[in-house]
Amino acid sequence: MSSRADTDIARLRRLRRVAQRQNLTILVGTKPNSKQLSGFYMLSDDDTRRPVFGNVPRPFSATMDQIEAFLGGGDDAGEDE
Repeated sequence: MSSRADTDIARLRRLRRVAQRQNLTILVGTKPNSKQLSGFYMLSDDDTRRPVFGNVPRPFSATMDQIEAFLGGGDDAGEDE
């Protein structure tokens, strides 16, 4: 059995905390299903509400791995640079 800490939901919660420290919000476009294999997330700026990542070539086109890389690894101990 896998740990709850390894689930996508737990990972998304960790990434949302990291994004919040950078004044960003992770938006989820649609629930993943077998027909859509990539891209369900987008980052928006909290102040302007404009998308800053995951909106090209279409809205909600980023994967969780891409969001994690954009945020700088997604570790909770990290601080803004």
